[in-house]
Amino acid sequence: MKNRKKRIKRTYNYFKKSNFVLINKILRILSWLLPGLVIKRWMITSAIGFMTTLLGLVIWTNLRPLYWIIEVFHWLMTSLTSISILPVSILGPIIVFVGLLLIGVGQNRSINSIQKALVPEKNTFLVDALRVKSKLNRGPNIVAIGGGTGLSTLLKGLKNYSSNITAIVTVSDDGGSSGILRRQLGVQPPGDIRNCLAALSNEEPTLTRLFQYRFSGGSGLEGHSFGNLFLSALTTITGSLEKAVQAASKVLAVQGQVLPATNIDVMLWAELEDGEKIFGESNISKSKKLIERIGYLPENPSALTSALESIKEADLIVLGPGSLYTSLLPNLLVPEIVEALLKNNAPKIYISNLMTQPGETDGLDVYQHIKSIEKQLFNLGVNTRIFNAILSQKQFDNSPVIEYYRSRGAEPVQCNKEELVSEGYYVLQAPLYAKRITPTLRHDSHRLARAVMFIYRKLKKLN
Repeated sequence: MKNRKKRIKRTYNYFKKSNFVLINKILRILSWLLPGLVIKRWMITSAIGFMTTLLGLVIWTNLRPLYWIIEVFHWLMTSLTSISILPVSILGPIIVFVGLLLIGVGQNRSINSIQKALVPEKNTFLVDALRVKSKLNRGPNIVAIGGGTGLSTLLKGLKNYSSNITAIVTVSDDGGSSGILRRQLGVQPPGDIRNCLAALSNEEPTLTRLFQYRFSGGSGLEGHSFGNLFLSALTTITGSLEKAVQAASKVLAVQGQVLPATNIDVMLWAELEDGEKIFGESNISKSKKLIERIGYLPENPSALTSALESIKEADLIVLGPGSLYTSLLPNLLVPEIVEALLKNNAPKIYISNLMTQPGETDGLDVYQHIKSIEKQLFNLGVNTRIFNAILSQKQFDNSPVIEYYRSRGAEPVQCNKEELVSEGYYVLQAPLYAKRITPTLRHDSHRLARAVMFIYRKLKKLN
């Protein structure tokens, strides 16, 4: 009795699973008919083209092939009905079914062949990949401005919402591997650009990891990443960092584009509160005094035309997260970029850091970050604010990680929402840090991008 029940249960589960698989296949086939895939219109176009070709042949040969086709079909019908023991009412549907089956098998094999070439990952169906691609292609034109790890973190999240992304990256880094390559080869620093390319890459994960690989030994290689060496070599070959990035983007199948803020070899300087001047980004970040203003040598470097076009066509512009004086504000030292930002009325969001940075933003809250940006723009002769929305981390709970940061001289960046709202800013406070416990506090790419897109949709409705 028990064995019989087990057999019945196994049989039931088998049919249940078979029905689920069948229904899933049917739904997947029907999903090809969903709008936005740009498939149906070309299938219909092909069918119309086939019929038009037949019509042209008929006219060209004075209708004679039409008579031949009719005769052939007449002969086939006569032969089949004469030798078949089935009545026409049954034979006809059987032949229709066989024809549809052949079409289905042919289309299925064709799609599988295309899928293996375009979507080699297992358990990923071509129709799903096309639906995702179609959705991303319809996403907003996003321009993300910044540098450092903050920008690459943001890009990792934003590429889930749009493929129309432009990252404009500061090129004033003079420390680490980038600084060495800059001094020895005379190229612009590739480090921040490398991180952004890796963040937007859709290529094989192994290739992306190779691009980010950092040598831990070797005479002259220690400390260098493969991507930095690759971009530096391409810059020498192509003649500019912009062309090198374009070539690297093709290799990594980058979703969007990454552009340096300027093609000019610039040096960042900072004037401290006591009037002292410091030269070089790496020296500025080590300073223990408050920064009064920053600038470039040479002054007023020109922007890339492609960067200005991207800003002009942007539906959303984002600055940050990143170091205020060494990653974010340097991009606003390019006058043409500031001018392009002012001309675009799209939502512009400033993303605050999670923690203050000792020696750079000690004691500054979000309101003071915004005032620092406005002050820097005023020094450049701009009296109008650029950003109309602010994204900040909501209040942190006390934790060992926060205490560790405090022991190193850093504090959570506080946000006085009421003060910012009273000045006309749209402010969103949300949990933006990674859920998993890590020794350092970092923005979570998915949480960050989700909050950015929430503000974008909100402001779009309000406008």
